[in-house]
Amino acid sequence: MLRLLAGRLLQIAVTLLLVSALTWLVMGAMPGDPVDLAMLSDPHLTPEDVARMRVLHGMDQPLANRYLAWITAVLRGDFGHSRLFAVPAAQVLWPALGSTLVLLGWSLALSLLLGLALGALGAVRPRAAWLVDAIAILAQSTPTFWLGLLLIILFAVELGWLPAGGAAEAPGPGEALRYLVLPVATLAIVNLAAYARHGQAALQAELGADYVRTARMKGLPERAILWRHAFPNAAIPIVTLLALDAGSLVSGALVTETIFARPGMGKLIYDAIMGNDYNLALLALLLAALVTMLATLAADIAQRLLDPRLAP
Repeated sequence: MLRLLAGRLLQIAVTLLLVSALTWLVMGAMPGDPVDLAMLSDPHLTPEDVARMRVLHGMDQPLANRYLAWITAVLRGDFGHSRLFAVPAAQVLWPALGSTLVLLGWSLALSLLLGLALGALGAVRPRAAWLVDAIAILAQSTPTFWLGLLLIILFAVELGWLPAGGAAEAPGPGEALRYLVLPVATLAIVNLAAYARHGQAALQAELGADYVRTARMKGLPERAILWRHAFPNAAIPIVTLLALDAGSLVSGALVTETIFARPGMGKLIYDAIMGNDYNLALLALLLAALVTMLATLAADIAQRLLDPRLAP
């Protein structure tokens, strides 16, 4: 396990370095650097002012030198400044990441719980498999933006039970939970289809295995056979799916965060790119990639704990 952990951490570091270098080169080749944008916004700037600004921002240096200076500062913990928000980039990054991780954690937990319950129902009761398939197809085919708007209209506008969007301003878990209910429900309903189908297929395969028949011959109750014997083996593909969903939702929950006006990573990346805040956009992309790779590493560790035969 330690060998796996050390190797994967090294792989993560190298991948982040390569991704940052490639993204930096692509961004550097794009037109419209901060000095050009300043010239467009202030026509009174003189050529001397522009030259001083290029020296100040390091734009007079080659692209490789600028990247080395940037990556050295990041490794020291200096994330630079956000031109779009006019604050240090760290003041924008960490709250956005925290908001997304809270949304991600609750939505994945709820979708996993509901999906596995439906999958277990379809695996244990074959007559209910059609109902599980119908729910999965309906959830998978529902657009995220449509479901989010529908929940807002029903629970925020018509019934007035929950806020339509935003984040809790007053401290307290109860108030924060009220703002989380609708976006969490939106993501959970859309994502439960995969867990229901994979869970049903994996449990059906395990329930037909020889060790399950042996457990039944010993007189073990069906509930114990299902959750204590079959489920640990069926959970291996579910763990992989969970890691993939965690990585995609860190930067891919843009639609949900936009509909419910939540200041998360997806919306931050979109705003930074549209606002030509290249430093903030690059840092946010790298942070999303880091969370994705850490989720994959956690999935690999969990798989080896569930099935020691997978250990190298």
